[in-house]
Amino acid sequence: MTDQAVDTDGSAAGGAVPRPAPAQTSEGGQFVGRRRELKELRADIDRAGLDTISGRKAPRARVLLIAGRPGSGRTALAEELARQVADDYPDGVFRAQLTEPDGARVPTERTARELLDALKVPAPAGADEDELAEVLREALSGRRALLLLDDAADAEQVDPLLPDAPECLVVAVSQGPLTGIPDVRPCTLGGLDTAAGVELLSRAAGPVRITVDPRSAESLVEACAAHPASLVLAGGWLSGRPKAAVADLAKQVHERPDDDSAPGALSRMFQLSYTSLPGAAARILRYLSLAPAGYVDPHTASALAGCSVSAARTTLDDFVKLGLVRAVDSSLPQYEVPACLVPLLRARTESQDRAAEVQLARARMLERTVRLLQSCRAITEPDSSGARKKLAGLPRALRFPHPGAAAEWLHVRQPALLAAARLAVADGELDTLARRLMAALTRALVAHRGTEDAAPELYGIHRLVLDVAERRNLPREKAAALLNLADLDARTGRTHEALVRYRLALDAGREANDPYATGRAMESVGGAHQELGDWSRASDWFGRALAHRLARGERTDAARLHGRIATAHTYAGRYGEALRNWSSAVTGYRKVGDVAGQARALSELARVQEYAGRPEESLRTCQEAGEWARQADDVRLQAALQLRLADTLDRLGDPAAARLHRSAAERMLGTEAEEVRGPAANDSKEGSGASACEIRSASAED
Repeated sequence: MTDQAVDTDGSAAGGAVPRPAPAQTSEGGQFVGRRRELKELRADIDRAGLDTISGRKAPRARVLLIAGRPGSGRTALAEELARQVADDYPDGVFRAQLTEPDGARVPTERTARELLDALKVPAPAGADEDELAEVLREALSGRRALLLLDDAADAEQVDPLLPDAPECLVVAVSQGPLTGIPDVRPCTLGGLDTAAGVELLSRAAGPVRITVDPRSAESLVEACAAHPASLVLAGGWLSGRPKAAVADLAKQVHERPDDDSAPGALSRMFQLSYTSLPGAAARILRYLSLAPAGYVDPHTASALAGCSVSAARTTLDDFVKLGLVRAVDSSLPQYEVPACLVPLLRARTESQDRAAEVQLARARMLERTVRLLQSCRAITEPDSSGARKKLAGLPRALRFPHPGAAAEWLHVRQPALLAAARLAVADGELDTLARRLMAALTRALVAHRGTEDAAPELYGIHRLVLDVAERRNLPREKAAALLNLADLDARTGRTHEALVRYRLALDAGREANDPYATGRAMESVGGAHQELGDWSRASDWFGRALAHRLARGERTDAARLHGRIATAHTYAGRYGEALRNWSSAVTGYRKVGDVAGQARALSELARVQEYAGRPEESLRTCQEAGEWARQADDVRLQAALQLRLADTLDRLGDPAAARLHRSAAERMLGTEAEEVRGPAANDSKEGSGASACEIRSASAED
C-alpha cells in the first residue's frame, strides 16, 4: 500500500488472513532443524492409541501436542509437520489461533466459526459455542483433515474443537500440557541443536561472516540459548551492520544484564535490536503492539505513529529485515508482530510513552480505519452519488481505484477490522470512535457482501453496539441493536430469543421516545408470536402497532398492518375478522394510491371469502383484483389470480370458463404456470399461509 492509492495485485485464498513465515522458517521458506522432533511426531501419528490397544475403535481424532515457550519455533514445527503430512489428509489443512497477541483467550465460538468458514460450511449467525462446535464436528465427520490449533491456553479450548473422526489429525501448539485430553502425544521443545542454530543464523545474517568465524557463531548461538526467535533477531542485527563482528555481538549478548521484567536470551537480544533503532523507528515499533490481532498494514502503522504511509511502509520493510516483524503472504502489504515480542513492546510503551499519547495513537488508528471503511463503501455507489463526490475529496492514500480493490482490502483486513471493533469497545474510553467504526464496518460489509452473507459478522458487531449503548445509557442505539439482533435470531429459527429481544427493544424505544423503534418493535413482537403459532397474541400486537401508526398518520404502514392482522385471523380460522381487516387494507391502499398493494389486498380478500364459503363473492373480488393487477403491471399476480378464478369456476360448475382462465395464466407465465398454480390452488386452511405468501411475494413489504 502506497501513498498514491489503496490497491491490490491479487486475491487472498481462503477466508482468513494468510499466515506469515514462522521464526524457524528461512526467508526462502526452508525449515531449519528439528529433524528428531519431526521424526517422532510422524511416528506418533501411526502409533497405536489406548483405544486401539484395548480393541476399541478410536472415537476421536488423534491429538499431537507441540509444547514450548513463545519464540521456541513451536508454530514453525507444527507448520512443517502439516506440510509434510498434508498429502495424507486430502480434505485439507485448517488453522486457528486460540490466543490473542495480548494473551487473551479466543472464544470457542469465534474459533469454530473461523474453521467452519474455512471448510465453507454455513453457520447460523448468533449460534452459541456448543451449537457451533457441534456443527464443526458434523462438518468434519467422514473427512480426512488436519487441524492446526495454535497457541492453545489449555485443554478446555481444544476439547470442543476435536473432531469425532479418527481419520482426522489435530496438531495443538501450547506452552504447557493439555491435561484432560486422553492419549495426547506431547513433544516438548527446548533450544535448537548448535548446527541448526548456526544454520538459522547464517540464513538470517548472511553466510560469509558465519563461515569465516564458526566458533564465534557457535558462541552467539549459545548466548541466545539456541532460541529461534533470538537467533532471528541476532541475524537481523548482523545483516544491518555488515562491518560488525559476530564475536562482538556474542560478547554483548553474554554481558548484557537481564531485564527484571522479562529475563532471558530473547529479552537481551531484543534490547540490543531496539536500542539500536533511531528514535522515530523505535516509536513506530513500540506502537505496533497496539495493532488489532497483531496484524499491521502501512495505514495502521502510519496512523499509530503519526507519519506518512510511505514512511511507515519503508519502516515496516526494514523491521522485516531486522527480524522484528514478519511479512504476511498476502495480496496486500501486511505484516505480523511476533507474539513473543508483543509483551516486550508493551513494556516499552508503558515505560516510555505517556498514557495520553498512547490513547491518541489508538484514536488516530480508529479514525483512519473509519475513513478507509467509508471509502470502501463509497466506491460501490454510483458515480453521481453524494458518497462518490465526497470520496473524490479524500487523499489518494485513502481512496480505492475500483470496487474490486475495496472488496479485496475488506476481505484481507476483516480479521483485523473486527478485532479493532472489539478492542475499541473493550477500551471504554473511545466509545464515540467505536460507534463510528462499527457503523462504517457494518455498511461496508453489507455493501460488498450483502446482509445474508455477512450475517455472522454483523451479529457480533450488533452485540458490541449493544454493549456500548448499555454502558453509555443510549436507549435509541440500544433499541436499534436489539432489533437488529432479534431480526438475525428470527432468520435463524431462534424465535423465542428473538421475541425476548423485540420486547427489550420496545422498552428501549419507549425510553428513547423513538416512534420508529417503538412501532417496529411492536410489529416484530406480533410477527414472532405469529411464527410461534400464537395467533391471538399476534393479532393483538399487530393491533397495537396499527394504533401507533394511525396516531402518526402513517397510512401506508397502517394498511399493511391491517393485512397482517387479517393474516393472523385467517390462520386462527376467524374469517369474519380477517375479511373486515382485508377490506380495511384495500381501503387504505386505495387512499394512498398504491395500486399494487390494493391488488394484493383484494387477492387475499378473495382467498378468505373462498375459505369462508362465499365462492360467488370470491369470484367477483378476484376479478376486481385482476383489473388492479393489470394496472399495476404485476404479471405474476395476474397469473395467480387467473388460476384461482379457474379453481373457483370449477367449484361453481363452469369447467369451460375455468379452462379459459388456465390458458390465460399459461400464456402469462409459460412454464412457470404450474409452479404458481400449486400454492394458488391449495384450498385447505393449512395451505392458506403458503398461498398467501406466494401471492404477496411480489412485494417485499408484504
